[in-house]
Amino acid sequence: MFNWLYAKRHAGRFLIRVEDTDRERSTDEAVKAIFDGLSWLELFADEEPVFQYSRADRHREVVDQLLETGHAYRDFTTAEETGRLRDAAKAERRAFESPWRDRAPTVDDLALPHVVRFRRPQSTTVTVADEVQGAVSWSTNDLDDLVLLRSDGAPTYNLAVVVDDHDMGVTHVIRGDDHLNNAARQSLIYDALGWIRPTFAHIPLIHGPDGAKLSKRHGAQAVHEYAEMGYLPEAMRNYLARLGWAHGDDELFSDAQAVEWFDLAGIGKAPARLDFDKLAHVNSHWLRLAADERLAKLTLDVHLQRGRVIAEDDEARLQRAMPFVKDRAKTVLDLADQTEFVLKSRPLALDDKARVLLSGETLDRLGRLRDRLTLFQSWDVFALEAELKSFAESEEVGFGKIGPPVRTALTAGSTSPDIARTLSALGRDESLGRLDDALQQTK
Repeated sequence: MFNWLYAKRHAGRFLIRVEDTDRERSTDEAVKAIFDGLSWLELFADEEPVFQYSRADRHREVVDQLLETGHAYRDFTTAEETGRLRDAAKAERRAFESPWRDRAPTVDDLALPHVVRFRRPQSTTVTVADEVQGAVSWSTNDLDDLVLLRSDGAPTYNLAVVVDDHDMGVTHVIRGDDHLNNAARQSLIYDALGWIRPTFAHIPLIHGPDGAKLSKRHGAQAVHEYAEMGYLPEAMRNYLARLGWAHGDDELFSDAQAVEWFDLAGIGKAPARLDFDKLAHVNSHWLRLAADERLAKLTLDVHLQRGRVIAEDDEARLQRAMPFVKDRAKTVLDLADQTEFVLKSRPLALDDKARVLLSGETLDRLGRLRDRLTLFQSWDVFALEAELKSFAESEEVGFGKIGPPVRTALTAGSTSPDIARTLSALGRDESLGRLDDALQQTK
């Protein structure tokens, strides 16, 4: 999100790279989830995405260059030996160092399995001028010689990202602060190759409401889960931008405003906490602004997922109801809950409680209202409000005597807005038909 905003703010290019050097984790399903999430958020790359694994030959070419210049060496230490040496180094509170760092391999050695390591400079300091964290320094004596190529010839992450960022022309890398230590190692590789380092900006990770690192126990993590929970992509973009960055006290803003305002200086150093109440507040704002036609389609999808059989005119009915329900909804799931009454098929099933309510004088009054509404042509919500008020006055009762039985006849107990809006949402023919059905069932 921040990379996208920064690129748009500075008329740059937003690039996507799938870092799939770990073949076990980089399944087709995992890659699809990434692109589905980005597509839902409408964060589209300005160029074709790059798949890191496909560039392995280029990565190995750079390793050969590092070997030729003395910035890398071949390490023939076995995995078991490496483990013992690493444990010993840890016990002595020093960085692990391979015995092959300053040892030239023989022809026979070269036939053996081995890794290629980066030969870091010793007894010096590497400093990353981070746009969020400030200048951060490490002693190179505290860093080990990282593996560039595994024994099977596969490039490792820290090598691959340096080569790919350089070749893709990346100028700014905005990522989680769990990569800050990697920035030190990557900077040394940039320096060894004589390449210009990109500008780094390491942002705090998102924490759960309890302050702990976000995990499954806090709820949804994957982007698609938020879509399934009924959030709109524009609301998610608004919320995510505000979660780790601030522009004064502005909480609700459009993409255009975010692009105009975004700056790395506005990113906080403390981890932001995911707050589902605030997310719901932001989402409710964007629901109110969303087109009714779009919300009707999204709501129809939820009804389908819940197993409802959809009739031909249900989408039109949902669209007609949207203006009357979206102001009270926080998610699209709420919209589905609040439009159950619209999709019910006639005749509505009335339970015993409803039949008791629709009896005696109440039933007679409902009949008189039905007759009056039959003569009423305007089905505008404001006209209906006036007509219902006039009817209550003619009956010489408060509306509390009229609303509950009318709502029962129209919805059979489902959640719905006020009576005038319920009538308007249902439409004239459907409303009168439901009133007729109720009168017939309770005679």
